[in-house]
Amino acid sequence: MKIKKSNFGPYLYLLPALIIIIMFRLIPIVLSFIVSFFDWSITGVGHFIGFSNYSRLLHDPEFWQSMLNTFYLVIFVVPFSLVLSLIFAALLNRIKFLKSFFRSLYFIPTVTSMVAISIVWKIIFNQQTGLANFLLAKIGISPLGWLAESRGIFVLLFEPMGIDLPAYLGGPSLALFSIIIVTIWKGLGYNTIIYLAGLQNIPNVYYEAADIDGAGKITQFFKITWPLISPTTFYVLMMTTIVTFQVFSQIYLMTGPPIGGPLSTTKVIVYYLFDKGFGESNDLSYASAIALVLFAVILTLTLLQKKLEKKVHY
Repeated sequence: MKIKKSNFGPYLYLLPALIIIIMFRLIPIVLSFIVSFFDWSITGVGHFIGFSNYSRLLHDPEFWQSMLNTFYLVIFVVPFSLVLSLIFAALLNRIKFLKSFFRSLYFIPTVTSMVAISIVWKIIFNQQTGLANFLLAKIGISPLGWLAESRGIFVLLFEPMGIDLPAYLGGPSLALFSIIIVTIWKGLGYNTIIYLAGLQNIPNVYYEAADIDGAGKITQFFKITWPLISPTTFYVLMMTTIVTFQVFSQIYLMTGPPIGGPLSTTKVIVYYLFDKGFGESNDLSYASAIALVLFAVILTLTLLQKKLEKKVHY
């Protein structure tokens, strides 16, 4: 008689990680969903209020402003991160000497604490003594209130030309644009290393064959490099989008509290969530509703990006 071997053993190795995921991921998500239907503050549990928190969101101008600020952040950070990291990866791929040194150099911002980075960049953007305005003065440009300017960057760009843009075409405020610069710089090293790994996985025989056929560098990039790094681009696109939607630390440390920058122009959705849940109002139920909406937005964008996988060449 054959004794059937148990397959339960391997699952014991997964048990510690599974417990952590359930305790610190799954349970908080479920509780957040439940709390969003109650009048629940940090001081105690209230009564069931149904969809009142979600209805309140629809009529909350601060919520929509924070969503707009978040989309500004994503629209600027994601494409610039992809383009710049690909350029730096291509340059690093051509370096023959000290390659490990330059990889480490580019990766330093990724492993550096966001707190330390935010403090340093806040000093750089200081209106009176910061390095940014010092360099602008050297080329004859007046000092800018980087973290204190609520006007949009397009308004500031076109104002010297005598063009008066309406507020809705002004773009992100200069304060939010400063946050965008820091966010791009912080993630640049990680994306560069990922792209570099993708570039180094492309066999040289393709480029050698293209040289023999007389293809130029631009043609080689669009016909060989770009299709073959499409899996890397797809991964970087999805991860950068998700991470950018969750930006909080640099907003809090550089432009907040209490309101998130000049006239709330840097108050992104995660900062607004934090302010409602742990600020003066201590409204955990409303903060939970905001968190669920944010989850739905990120999930929707991720599913839309998955449609691009048809163009990925594995």
